[in-house]
Amino acid sequence: MQFLYHNVLFLMLIPVFLLMFLIITNKDTFQKYFSKEVIEKLSIKNTYMNKTTRNILLFISLILMIISLARPVANEKEQSFKQEVASIVVAIDVSKSMLATDLYPNRLVFAKQKLLNLIDLSKKNAIAVILFAKSSFILSPVTQDFNSLKILVENLNPGINFNNGSNIFSTLETTNKLLKGYENKNLIILTDGGNNDSYEKEIEYANKNKINIYTIATATNKAAPIKLDNGDFMTKKDGSIVTVSLNENIKNLSFNTNGGYIKYSNSNEDIKQILNDIDKKSSKKELESKKFKTYTELFYYPLATSIFLLLIAFSSLPNLKRKSTHLIILGLIFVFNTNNLQAFEFDFKTIEKADEYYDEGKYKEASLEYKKVAKTPEANYNLANSYYKNKEFKKAQEAYKNVVSANKDLEFKKLHNLGNTYVKLKDLENAKKMYENALKIKEDKETRENLEIVEKLLKDKNKKQKNQNKNQNKNQNKNQQEKNNNDKKKQEENKQENKKQKQDKNKQQDSKSKEKKQENKNSKDEKNNQQNKEQENKKLKNQNKKIKQNEISDLEEKKWLEQLQKDKTPVLLKKVKTKNEDTSSTPW
Repeated sequence: MQFLYHNVLFLMLIPVFLLMFLIITNKDTFQKYFSKEVIEKLSIKNTYMNKTTRNILLFISLILMIISLARPVANEKEQSFKQEVASIVVAIDVSKSMLATDLYPNRLVFAKQKLLNLIDLSKKNAIAVILFAKSSFILSPVTQDFNSLKILVENLNPGINFNNGSNIFSTLETTNKLLKGYENKNLIILTDGGNNDSYEKEIEYANKNKINIYTIATATNKAAPIKLDNGDFMTKKDGSIVTVSLNENIKNLSFNTNGGYIKYSNSNEDIKQILNDIDKKSSKKELESKKFKTYTELFYYPLATSIFLLLIAFSSLPNLKRKSTHLIILGLIFVFNTNNLQAFEFDFKTIEKADEYYDEGKYKEASLEYKKVAKTPEANYNLANSYYKNKEFKKAQEAYKNVVSANKDLEFKKLHNLGNTYVKLKDLENAKKMYENALKIKEDKETRENLEIVEKLLKDKNKKQKNQNKNQNKNQNKNQQEKNNNDKKKQEENKQENKKQKQDKNKQQDSKSKEKKQENKNSKDEKNNQQNKEQENKKLKNQNKKIKQNEISDLEEKKWLEQLQKDKTPVLLKKVKTKNEDTSSTPW
């Protein structure tokens, strides 16, 4: 046997023994002034347990509790826990075609959200993330630190300008490097299909290196424009807007590499199907082995014994006599309830004063006195009546609402009087409801008469409103007719003025057009000379571009690296060299 928490024994047992020593050696006040013989004659013999034995039991139970807190254990064993996972590489297409708006807000943001959902659902996997356009970039190596991985993905700027094209072959090379040493290499591609019509090279490379390719198509079959960061749409050389749709030829890449192809869904069913297929097909690799110790717990033995001793010690206390207990209880009630008794006496006096003021017709003074003791339904009812008599109808309304009682008579009176207050406040509809509710409790002649009067008043009010609405509609119709007539006259006058203005404008335009024709003849010759010069300059520029293509790509990498450094949480991307460069000429 051993203790897991040795400090508990040293820190708690020492003060317990000191306390025990002080209690045993300490004498009572009687023992200081009287001898043992006198104390024995004066004291009454106790048939129960002595004080010393009770103290001993309490100290033993306390020591046993401390021992249980120290956590005694036996049969220590060491066990290991092996964690096996399937590793996955997720590749996101970041080419310009992924900025198409057929998915909200665009394909790239939609694919980014799919990746975040995939991370949340991948509890049994390790994930690496790469980005690819004309080249591939490693965002994160294989990891199970999903919190850090999600931060990297969330802070990825979708506005970074990557090189043109979609080089899927480079993603396969990067996947092969990241999953080197794994029997099964799984790659999930989030793309719109790329630019190729066939993927024979990619299929051959994937099968050779045992890479299972799964594709989630993040695009639709409808052609959609590519919206750039500045808000404009990408255009071709002839000025027409570029539109791109899903390239379904990428199906062959997944079907011929022991993987799978699925179109996007707004739910996570597409991700779940792929992860289930990977879990079935892939052999898992042991990432780490964790060791932990197991014990046989023994703390409940001293704990149960200490509780048993405590019950014995407390059950041996002498019983008090019934008379003394009654006196103590009465004394406690008297001590704790003296304030309440005074309050009841004070309340009784205030109620008497309030009733006197009410009988004398001093309703304002009565309401002030009733307000002091408005704690019961009856007191609130009297307070409301005093407000009503003093013509404070809003206050009376609030006070009547505070009257909540199971007494039917009081409830009837409250509803009847509340109906009267609504009449005084000219709220006839609520007054009608109150009278009806009161009659449901009890039939009363006065309440019935009040209800009939209120119903007549409501009918008269509705008739007046209908007549007023009719008169208003007649007046509105007359005004509209007059307005229509005036508008017609104005329109005719405006037409005549417009005709005159058009005639004058046409004369001026004819004279100006003659002058412009002469000017255009002179300017055409100058423009032809300028165009010839511009064509020569363009030829020179194109030749310089072919020479400096590699230099420009390096400059573009520096630009987006500088943009990443400006972000609050910069993301470091590592470019991976590829043997098969993308030679597509499309700028998307």
